Amino acid sequence: MDARMFGLETPLMAALQHLLDVPDGDAGAGGDKAGAAGSGPTRTYVRDARAMAATPADVKELPGAYSFVVDMPGLGTGDIKVQVEDERVLVISGERRREEREDAKYLRMERRMGKFMRKFVLPDNADMDKISAVCKDGVLTVTVEKLPPPEPKKPKTIEVKIA
Repeated sequence: MDARMFGLETPLMAALQHLLDVPDGDAGAGGDKAGAAGSGPTRTYVRDARAMAATPADVKELPGAYSFVVDMPGLGTGDIKVQVEDERVLVISGERRREEREDAKYLRMERRMGKFMRKFVLPDNADMDKISAVCKDGVLTVTVEKLPPPEPKKPKTIEVKIA
């Protein structure tokens, strides 16, 4: 059951949830490592769904391109991945890890840690060879250029011969 349903979305509850998580290779409630079909979604699937739900994005259509804007505060370029899967799916992902120090203990943990991910199916007029990504001040902007519109087909004139 989801903790947010009961208003328990606190840093303490998030930390407890993190401690209870099963490693990625394991299946859901049944614990069957083979991933039996009836055992429900795997932890990896659930984590990916959470990462997607917790990563807001703005998508803009410009005259010559599509722009995807995602907040990635505190992440460096090594922590962010921009990929194209299955020829038309743009995947933006990253992971923020908690800074661990031996001489410090957390009194409050409110900043979101963990995976960030969004997937976007690109339209047919997206130029897959012209994709750029820039991260400035914690805001990632991925620009996908549009292909030029196809030339309109000219009518073919057929000469009529008199028989």
